[in-house]
Amino acid sequence: MSAIEKIPFGAVADHGLLRFLTCGSVDDGKSTLIGRLLFDTKTILVDTLQAIQRSSARRGLEIVDLSLLTDGLQAEREQGITIDVAYRYFSTGTRKYIIADAPGHEQYTRNMVTGASTADLAIILIDARKGMLTQTRRHSYIAQLLGIPHIVVAINKMDLVGHSRQTFGQIRDDYRGFARQLGLADVRFVPISALHGDMIVDRGENLDWYEGPTLLEILESVPAIHGEHVEKFRFPVQYVCRPQDSTNRELHDFRGFMGRVESGEIRVGDSVTVLPSGIETRVRDIQVCGESLPLAIAEQSVTLLLEDELDVSRGDMIVGSAELPEVNRQIDAMLCWLSETPLEPRRRYLIRHTTRESKAMLAGVAYRVDVNTMAQQAAERLVMNDIARVSFKLAQPIFVDPYAESRSTGAFIVIDESSNNTVAAGMIL
Repeated sequence: MSAIEKIPFGAVADHGLLRFLTCGSVDDGKSTLIGRLLFDTKTILVDTLQAIQRSSARRGLEIVDLSLLTDGLQAEREQGITIDVAYRYFSTGTRKYIIADAPGHEQYTRNMVTGASTADLAIILIDARKGMLTQTRRHSYIAQLLGIPHIVVAINKMDLVGHSRQTFGQIRDDYRGFARQLGLADVRFVPISALHGDMIVDRGENLDWYEGPTLLEILESVPAIHGEHVEKFRFPVQYVCRPQDSTNRELHDFRGFMGRVESGEIRVGDSVTVLPSGIETRVRDIQVCGESLPLAIAEQSVTLLLEDELDVSRGDMIVGSAELPEVNRQIDAMLCWLSETPLEPRRRYLIRHTTRESKAMLAGVAYRVDVNTMAQQAAERLVMNDIARVSFKLAQPIFVDPYAESRSTGAFIVIDESSNNTVAAGMIL
C-alpha cells in the first residue's frame, strides 16, 4: 500500500455541508453516478423519477437512464453528453451535500473550472476499459490547482471488464504515480458500477474482493472544509448600508458594512483593520436582518458596525488586525485560460478579486504546463484550456493571501473589458 492510500481523511468526521464535484473524461459515467447516488439514497421525488422513466422509454431504453437527472439540456439528451455544470442537492441522516456534475469534453473545461472552484472533494471517474486519459490528467491537475483537498478516484464500468481486480489494480497504480507528480496527498480509490449501483451506496454482490468503504461511506466521513485548519478573518465589503429615514434617529446614524465572511470568524469587540487605508478599529456590532449576533463565521452574510466613523467602500476589505493579507500591485499566479480568444500580451484586462476590481496588464508568462508530462514549456500567448504561470501588473492594489492558504482571497478572475466576458481564472502563488 502506498503512502498516498494510507493517508486518512480524518479520524473524526465533521458532518457539515459537503460540496463535491464529479469530473473526468467523456462518457466515464459522471451523470449516471450522480443519478445512482440520488436514486439509491432515495432522494429523488416520485414525479421526477416518473419523468425520467418516460424519457428513457421514449428513447427505447430497457432501463431507467439515471443520467437524465443532471443532463437536463436538450442538446445534452440528444448527444448523451454533459455540456454545462449541473448542481443537485441532497441529504442523508449524516450530512447535506451539494453536487456539481462537470462536463468531460475538452471544449467545456472552463465549465469544469467553475464547478471545481467551490468543491471540497472531487470524484474523478475513470472508465475501467480505457484507463487514464488526457482529460483525467487535466481535471486532476485543475483539482490540485484549485486546492480541492480530497480526491476520490472512482474506477467505473467495472461490469464491462468482468469486475476484474487486476484491471482495478493497474489503473490505481497508474494514477498513484501521476498523483505523486502532482503532489496530491489525499487520494482514495474505489471500484464502482454506476449503472448497476455496485459500491456506490450499497456494496452489491459483484466486487466482493474490494474491502474498502463504499463511495457514500467515504463522502459521509470527509471533514467539513472550514473545520480542517484555523483560518484568517477576511471580509470583503459588498455594500455600505445607510438607511434613508430622517424620522428615525437610530437609523439616521446607522452605517453598516455588508458582505460575506469569506474565511475565519469575527466577534463583537475584536480588533480589525480596514484596507486599503490600514486604519484599525473594533467591531461594535454584528447584525443579520436587524438582529445582533455575538459571532459571525465563514460563509455567513452579515452586516458589521464599527466603533469609529471610517471611509469604507465596496471593494475594501475588513480583516483581523493580527493577520493582515499582502497588499500588492503585482501578482504571480497559476492561470487557467478559459476563452476561445487567445491571451493578448499587450491588451488591458480587468481583474476581479473578491469585491474589488482593477485594470491589469500582463507582465509575463513564465511557462505553460503540459498536463500529460507535467513539463514546463516556454510560451508567449495562451489559448483555451492552457494552464500557465503568469504575472500581472495592476492599476489598483488588491489584498491577497496565497491560494494555498485561502481559496477565497487567493483567487481571481480575468475579464475582457471589451466584451465583459470572463476569460481566465487565476490562483495566486
